[in-house]
Amino acid sequence: MRDSPIYEDVSHLLTRSRVVFILIEVLFIFVAFYYWKTQILDYKKYWNQSEANRTREVIVPAPRAVLTDRGGSVVLANNIASFKASIIRENSKNFEDSCRKISLLLGLEEEVLKQRIEKYRSLPLFKPIVVKDNLTLEDVALIEGRKMDLPELVIETEPKRFYPFANLAAHVLGYIQELTPDELRTTFKDRRLGEMVGKTGIENSYEARMAGVDGKIVEVVDSLGRKRDELDRIEPQQRPKLSLAIDYDLQAKAEELLAGKEGAIVALDAKTGGVMALASYPTYDPNKFVNRFTPEEWMALANNPDTPLVNRALQGQYSPGSIFKLVMAAAALDSRTITDQTTFFCGGVIEIYGRPFHCWSEPGHGTLNFYEAIRQSCNVYFYNIGRRMNIDAIAGYAEQLGLGKRTGIDIPGEKEGLVPSTGWKQRTQKTAWYPGETISVAIGQGPLQVTPVQVAAMTALIANRGRKVRPHVLLDAAPFTETTKIPAAIFEQVIEGMWRSANAGGTGQAAKVEAFDVCSKTGSTQWIGRETAERLGGALKKTHSWFTGFAPRNDPQVVVTVLIEFGGMGGATAAPMAGQIFKLYKTKYHDRQSPTPRN
Repeated sequence: MRDSPIYEDVSHLLTRSRVVFILIEVLFIFVAFYYWKTQILDYKKYWNQSEANRTREVIVPAPRAVLTDRGGSVVLANNIASFKASIIRENSKNFEDSCRKISLLLGLEEEVLKQRIEKYRSLPLFKPIVVKDNLTLEDVALIEGRKMDLPELVIETEPKRFYPFANLAAHVLGYIQELTPDELRTTFKDRRLGEMVGKTGIENSYEARMAGVDGKIVEVVDSLGRKRDELDRIEPQQRPKLSLAIDYDLQAKAEELLAGKEGAIVALDAKTGGVMALASYPTYDPNKFVNRFTPEEWMALANNPDTPLVNRALQGQYSPGSIFKLVMAAAALDSRTITDQTTFFCGGVIEIYGRPFHCWSEPGHGTLNFYEAIRQSCNVYFYNIGRRMNIDAIAGYAEQLGLGKRTGIDIPGEKEGLVPSTGWKQRTQKTAWYPGETISVAIGQGPLQVTPVQVAAMTALIANRGRKVRPHVLLDAAPFTETTKIPAAIFEQVIEGMWRSANAGGTGQAAKVEAFDVCSKTGSTQWIGRETAERLGGALKKTHSWFTGFAPRNDPQVVVTVLIEFGGMGGATAAPMAGQIFKLYKTKYHDRQSPTPRN
């Protein structure tokens, strides 16, 4: 019976069943433990995540500091409300499809859109990338109307930098642009993608005092990202306004005088070095930089043959021409190479070291003393000084007067210029300096290179009888006090010659302003040598036109320096322009008997 099929042994099935039941119990215990851990041990973690799913943190950008002129009433740089469109790649299901739709919606070329996104490809996908700014209200309405179809496209608000006078003082103010990926990784690690920073001018040098502290809003949103409530708000903090030493009227006049020319005009407060006007032409509108450039747009501006981005006042390096005679005059008197009564005869040309050196006046000036040599800007007189001094001594005095080195002005990009010496020539050309080269340097030719702001600072030093100033644009810049080793009496003698230049029928007479005692020096710099000019048939007429001076003589208040590229003779072109700046200053400050503007 027991061998009958109905009594078959099922013990092995029972064993397997028990194993299955045990496994199920273990699995159940594991699941129960997991939910216990999630609910009890890790509840804070998941609570925060759930809160993040229904809240959104919105950064509220802070506006940059307002910039005003020295009076505080004329706003040179401000902020206006603006909208921008950004793409969040994380929210895009199909990148190619998103680019196609967004480019059509925003009126952008698809390739330009992709280039802007590619520029920040290495950044996290959740970071918004700005694809178009300066949106109109119609643009905003279009984007909001397509929010369901394009969740990756979002509207952001930002205070937009605005320069109300367009290109006025553009090279002083500078411009701002969006941070590059490299800058975000290095210099500006604490800043956000899409932020604008100062790249040139005051916007750059005082970036830390310009950029405000961003605010923040914590919003409750629904599943579609629509705001339902506000949990927290921290208002953005704008930095206090900054007053510049710039005088609006002087700056506007300087730019009016330069229009259509190539050159620079600098006006300094003679006693403090405050930059009351600094104009460079051709110029540009910094408002254009606030909107995001395409690479093609940037290259078109950067490669413009008129070089509008070059600040000629700080970065233009020119031979000083007869302006350098002020250095030679002070050097010759201080070194006792001559006295103020030393005379030389000028017949229009002199032979030195076997070759002719010409005066700018072909008939010559006859016999002149020191003061008349400055008044007439006689080349032959200063050739004779150059023959009696060596180049290293001249270089030493030039450096004492501030040439061959940066002035320290608070605008980035300043050039050093060049004062040649025997050591310089040996280092750069591996050859000796020849005495004949010193003769050319004595009238500001040869390898000498200066910037207009250097010449202005040197002129202020002379006006202050040896006390230096540091040009500065920020009104509350720290004071600067330093003096040269040259006695004040030497500068008094140089100033006498400068006074005669403007007031006794000299080369600077076109800058004369009645009852203002202008002291001046003019210069005309050959851009090619005389021999080459003769071969080219009169190209010598294309000279750079220089003027530098100050007023009044006994209480210096303002320094004016003018450089006009290819402007001809300094007395004919630069001096009349300087005269208009002096006249405006006198009318605005001197005649009203108001205190001389100080910072």
